[in-house]
Order: sequence, then C-alpha cells, then structure tokens
Amino acid sequence: MSSPLLKDLPKVALDLKSELEGFNHGCMKKAATAEKNVLPSAEDVAAEKTQQTLIAGIETFDPTSLKHTTTQEKNPLPDKDAIQQEKGKQQLISGIENFDPAKLKHAETLEKNPLPTKEAIDAEKIAA
Repeated sequence: MSSPLLKDLPKVALDLKSELEGFNHGCMKKAATAEKNVLPSAEDVAAEKTQQTLIAGIETFDPTSLKHTTTQEKNPLPDKDAIQQEKGKQQLISGIENFDPAKLKHAETLEKNPLPTKEAIDAEKIAA
C-alpha cells in the first residue's frame, strides 16, 4: 500500500494550524497514570497451571489400564423372619383400622362389688 498523496490529505484551517504549532506544553497539569490491567500473581499462575495439568490428565486418560472389579452388596434384603414380623404388624394395623363395631355382641354388665348402702354405713358407724 502506498502512502497518500499530499492533495488527498485533509486540509486544516490556517488559524487552527497556527494554534497547534504555537501550543505550549508547559502549561499542562501533571497527571499520575495508574495501570488498569494488572498482571496475575504467581499464585494465580500456579493455580491455573495445576488446573490445566489436571484437565490434560483427564483428557489423556487410558481406560484400558483399569482393572476389573466385582461389587459386593452391603445391604442385603431382609430374611424370612423379618418379613413375617412385618406382615404380622401390617395385619394387626389393618385389623384395627378396618374394625367394625357393628359386629360386637351386646353384653350385660353385673356389678359384683357394689357400694354399701346408707344404712350399712350408719350401722358400721354405730358399731365402731
């Protein structure tokens, strides 16, 4: 790419051109610059490197190097006795829940230890 010709460059007004040429840089205020883009610390770099090596290790893992293993069941099913006890509890609960009071027979109650009458109490008081 060739540099542009002088006639193609934009034109600047003469009064602006003279002001730019005569500008005094000494009248400008001093300003402190602050770095906004802070570089990562050594700990950040080490943590990222550790993470990258871990991911690389997972990506290059060879599953054929694994050994076959058998699983042993640690929580077996309940035995016959436990099942029978559970069935007995369930039958008892269902018998209580489904109880029909209409099937009860009427019974007469006889009082075998009646309270003493007023006369018997008075007789005891006199005898004592």
